[in-house]
Amino acid sequence: MKRGAERMSDASFKVMSFLFHVADLLYPTIDRRVRTFGIREGMVIVDYGCGPGRYTMRFSTLVGESGKVYAVDIHEMAIEAVKSKINKYRFTNVVPVLARGYDSTLPDHMADVVCAIDMFFGVKSPTEFLKELHRITKAGGMLVIDDGHQTRETTKRRVLASKLWNIRGETRDHLTCEPI
Repeated sequence: MKRGAERMSDASFKVMSFLFHVADLLYPTIDRRVRTFGIREGMVIVDYGCGPGRYTMRFSTLVGESGKVYAVDIHEMAIEAVKSKINKYRFTNVVPVLARGYDSTLPDHMADVVCAIDMFFGVKSPTEFLKELHRITKAGGMLVIDDGHQTRETTKRRVLASKLWNIRGETRDHLTCEPI
């Protein structure tokens, strides 16, 4: 995939970040939502498509000092936003990673949980994307993925069409998938 093919413009990233900030102030639901992802102390989490890091920092708190969170995005501004939060809040267990297309550059089978929140709807090649998530997920690990701006049926169809994931659970907010 050509670098930046799915990358939003800098202006769009700034608007998205602002809208997320306002939404989080008006509707503080992220902490409640994250508690349903099964993340525990000591885990290795990948926040794929981390954007400005609104979930990344919550994951960091949940995994504690013995865990690690990789904040992965294709947008340089996302990585800079995460770095800024790392410095501001002195997080020592968060590693920002600039992906190259669908290549996260992370090692094989290293993540206990991969989270793809509010971004899957924008992926142009879902099977290639899900192949990368499969590659970095440990055997026995899981993928937490939500619909974003597409129907649940579309999300399920895309996940199952990859032939890499089984859908293990479903809530109103997300699917939990296990690698095949």
